Amino acid sequence: MKKIAHLLLGRFTIIACVILLQVAWLVGILYLFSNRYSYVMMLVRILADIIVLVILNKWANPANKLSWTFLVMVQPIFGLAIYLMFGRSGLTRGMRQRMDAANREVAKHIAPDGDAAEALLRNDRGVYNQSAYISEWAGFPVYRNTATKYYKCGEEMFPDMLCALRSAKRFIFLEYFIVEEGYMFGEIEKILEQKVKEGVEVRVIYDDVGCISTLPPNFYRRLQSKGIKCAVFNPFRPIVSVVMNNRDHRKIFVVDGTVGFTGGINLADEYINKVERFGYWKDTGIRLCGEGVWSLTVMFLEMWGYICRQTEPDYTVYMPSANRTDEFSDDGFVQPYGDSPLDHENVGENIYLNIIGKAERYVYIFTPYLIIDHEMLVALCNAAKSGVDVRIVTPGIPDKKMVYLLTQAYYAPLIKAGVKIYQYTPGFIHAKCFVCDDEIATVGSVNLDFRSLYLHFECGVWMYRSKAVMQVKEDCLETFACSEQISYEFCRNRRLPVRMLQSVLRLFAPLL
Repeated sequence: MKKIAHLLLGRFTIIACVILLQVAWLVGILYLFSNRYSYVMMLVRILADIIVLVILNKWANPANKLSWTFLVMVQPIFGLAIYLMFGRSGLTRGMRQRMDAANREVAKHIAPDGDAAEALLRNDRGVYNQSAYISEWAGFPVYRNTATKYYKCGEEMFPDMLCALRSAKRFIFLEYFIVEEGYMFGEIEKILEQKVKEGVEVRVIYDDVGCISTLPPNFYRRLQSKGIKCAVFNPFRPIVSVVMNNRDHRKIFVVDGTVGFTGGINLADEYINKVERFGYWKDTGIRLCGEGVWSLTVMFLEMWGYICRQTEPDYTVYMPSANRTDEFSDDGFVQPYGDSPLDHENVGENIYLNIIGKAERYVYIFTPYLIIDHEMLVALCNAAKSGVDVRIVTPGIPDKKMVYLLTQAYYAPLIKAGVKIYQYTPGFIHAKCFVCDDEIATVGSVNLDFRSLYLHFECGVWMYRSKAVMQVKEDCLETFACSEQISYEFCRNRRLPVRMLQSVLRLFAPLL
């Protein structure tokens, strides 16, 4: 009964009802006036034509433009109502100006490591070009003097996260899409409280939509009352900000500027398998120790400055002290990166495409969702057709059934081209990893879906010849062994109603 009451009376349900009422009211008003006054329908159609021209004139993904154009032209009244409420993915002008100000401030404090870039160039010109793209277009340099450790599940990473928190002397920064009250965050919160008492600066950022069903509305006040500085990204107010599709999907964990974690793991119990939701929950993470953590630190400070409308008086106080830099070990090349939906540069997707294009022997991929645009589909198919061993692991048990059905809708063309698709039999795989040719890997928060690739703030770590690269590969091989390989016949033998539904879902995939 408690779960049912929480579902019916929870914030998510209430907000969903408010949104549905708004849509129904707007659509109802338009239909009422268009049926009563013929000129209103004519005005609606003219407005629909104008909106379609605006959509087509945008520098946006063609699949996204096609979906909105189809919806607006086929059902002008409903399509216009939905577009006006959900179609505008950008932040307001004021919010953009604040983010630009934060970007400019941060750019002053990220200096490229020329020695690392030159060493990478001497190793491999093609790999250097991939790194140069991240440096030039994402603004985050490549580092050496950074040790890496890969985690193949949340419960493996969690003890090291707690250990890092207990060792904090100066500051702790946490930025997460999902935070949920329970064992995992409870243990973290206890340490944060103690560290505040010891004089450590503690800051927490969480996304309001990501936590809409996991935290009470004013949870940040509870943390603030304990001395923990807390900020909420893009608070979700259904009447005011329903057009705000951009969310903070990053997972950033930084201690003293010398230890950092990222990956797919949020701060909720299913990520460490303390509770079971969809079978075994497989997620992955990466720990950095060394100079490369500075980029994660800067990403956090940038987001904090945007949310709180303030810039740090001196970013350098969060840099590792000079005597600590001598302690850092050298573990290949490491390049943390962030991706923003505001710069019209699809950093996360382009890094994935560069890895696929660079592959000569194999590229292995973990993703919870496989909802890709034409460019990614062609890149994967061409790599497989060229003899590259391309393997993708998706969930065996879905978290969202319609999204799962949509993911499976992309199997057929990939399998036909020679891509091997596996479904993770033990449960749900939430990991976002690429590994290629025993040399390059990336671990982060970026899903292979339209929301991650085009609408969300994301982050990840690109690595070349680091220890974690082979650790990712070993995890992939173990995961293939306990997963089911999907055949082309599986796709062909789906029932006609299922295939028709999948076709419709693919048409509207960019809007989901």
